[in-house]
Amino acid sequence: MTNHKKLRRSQQNRLIGGVLGGIADYFGWNVTLTRIIFILITLSPFPGILFYILAWILIPDAQDSKISKDNYYKDITPDD
Repeated sequence: MTNHKKLRRSQQNRLIGGVLGGIADYFGWNVTLTRIIFILITLSPFPGILFYILAWILIPDAQDSKISKDNYYKDITPDD
């Protein structure tokens, strides 16, 4: 059984929406370098801001993928 990575917005490497952090995690890139490349692309005629907003809407959040039914009913009573 193979373990496939899924593109998710990052929770740890998040400045605004976690899109660039998620892309960096997915491809194994440095997050800072990914952000610098995005800024350079945005300064060119390419509509980088539009890409970011669309990616923010379309890419699911990493936290959403980890929630299951079991997490809603955990026993939170302190141990004696």
